[in-house]
Amino acid sequence: MNSCYFSMFPILFLVLLSSSWATLAQSHNKFLHCLSSFHSEDSSSISKVIYTPYNSSYSSILESSIRNLRFSEPDTPKPLVIVAPLHASHIQITIYCSRKHELQIRIRSGGHDYEGLSYTSEVPFVIIDLVNFRAIDVDVENKVAWVQSGATLGELYYGIAERSRTLTFPAGVCHTVGVGGYFSGGGYGLLFRKYGLAVDNIIDAQFVDTNGRILNRKSMGEDLFWAIRGGGGGSFGIVLAWKVKLVHVPATVTVFTVSKTLEQNATKLVHLWQYVAPKLPHDIFSSISFRKVNSSQDGQRTILASFHSLYLGEVDELIPLMQERFPELGLRKEDCTEMSWIESILYFRQIQNGTMDILLDRSYKTTLVGPSFKMKSDYVKEPIPETSFTGIWSKLYDVDAEFVGISFVAYGGKMDEIPETATPFPHRAGNLYKIIYNVGWKEKDNIKSQKYLSWIRNFYGYMSSFVSKHPREAYVNYRDLDIGLNNKGNTSFEQASIWGHKYFKKNFDRLVHVKTMIDPKNFFKHEQSIPPLFS
Repeated sequence: MNSCYFSMFPILFLVLLSSSWATLAQSHNKFLHCLSSFHSEDSSSISKVIYTPYNSSYSSILESSIRNLRFSEPDTPKPLVIVAPLHASHIQITIYCSRKHELQIRIRSGGHDYEGLSYTSEVPFVIIDLVNFRAIDVDVENKVAWVQSGATLGELYYGIAERSRTLTFPAGVCHTVGVGGYFSGGGYGLLFRKYGLAVDNIIDAQFVDTNGRILNRKSMGEDLFWAIRGGGGGSFGIVLAWKVKLVHVPATVTVFTVSKTLEQNATKLVHLWQYVAPKLPHDIFSSISFRKVNSSQDGQRTILASFHSLYLGEVDELIPLMQERFPELGLRKEDCTEMSWIESILYFRQIQNGTMDILLDRSYKTTLVGPSFKMKSDYVKEPIPETSFTGIWSKLYDVDAEFVGISFVAYGGKMDEIPETATPFPHRAGNLYKIIYNVGWKEKDNIKSQKYLSWIRNFYGYMSSFVSKHPREAYVNYRDLDIGLNNKGNTSFEQASIWGHKYFKKNFDRLVHVKTMIDPKNFFKHEQSIPPLFS
């Protein structure tokens, strides 16, 4: 080839780039025209909730719910349009216009997707931000509530607590998480050993499908109602609201955190915990968090294991129970604190001197993970040998990230009693505990981000012999694209099965069947969405 051919490359690239931008701009304008062409009592206000890059408030709306700054870089793909609907008709119109002009939709309720899939895409896309869908209607007499998908867990807890001190909903401790995404993936929390997951306590829903129909449990049918309760967000349609059962909690609960270093026999205690915690009474939540610290004795590095628990009752009941079941921990009355259920959320969130009003703060920034982070999950079915923890501790020493650690969350209790096919969430009986891996960093350490990502991937690889196998299971709400992802175009059942069976086990096949029935053309899709059978 002659040099003249190569000299044409920059020109050809610019022509193609200009053409691409022109096509994109045209699509953007047609989409906006489509939105504005609808006029009804509800849809007349849609212009007030449309944000484009030309609006001064576009960036603030986009960034308001980005919880992982790994996906807020200058080169991160941005949406052509953000729609923050006020009415169901706004969502129906956005779906119609997106289908007509072949734009993908990303659905955001709280922005906590660990891989940023609710607000990023490699192809032209629109965000439906449910921030205005936050109504909560609590019926104390019948012990039920309706909650819209854009509400946070904190807003749900607050709404219930305003009306009852002894009713709540079994969900997580991160109060800024959006209800829509959390429920879509299963949702575990402090009460899951007592009452099961969030999805085990959902009894109805309002849902918009790919054709814009608004359906409830009866009209959508049991297969779709099953799929949306744990099958992952962004695959089937948009859930507007959920009807949930409220559960009883005592007026007083007891919490404790007991921390031990390796020099204080932590390794032996952790090994014993594996046998004890999954068999504790349903009224106890138990977990361990691990991080490296400097020893108070000689300043050398060591591992601090912190044993955390919530007991649904008073301290005088808890102490003899723990002395019988786990005397090696040495729990004392002075280690424990009695409080209300709602206060325990702040305790486990490590919010000190906070009032209940902080549950309404959607912008609250936690100090438990870094502004940028990567997380992974595992399930353990057999106790890890005591001698093997030495290798695990060495892995924690190998990284210098500011936010790094692992956690064990005990299973058992109610989770052993619910069949793994009851909802798409399959991680039930047979699991001793879940492992959560985390590495996080601040902006000043972005230059080391690849080093941190390599560390957590290597750590995850190291743990393979200690965790579930065939498949190696993972929790869909701890989204992890390392375990597999779909093509940007059509995805085969075989390809999606790589990650699908890790999240859902044999339930993945049923999810694909439901997807094929409700969205055969695969309109609602992302890098780990359920594909239809013939996509």
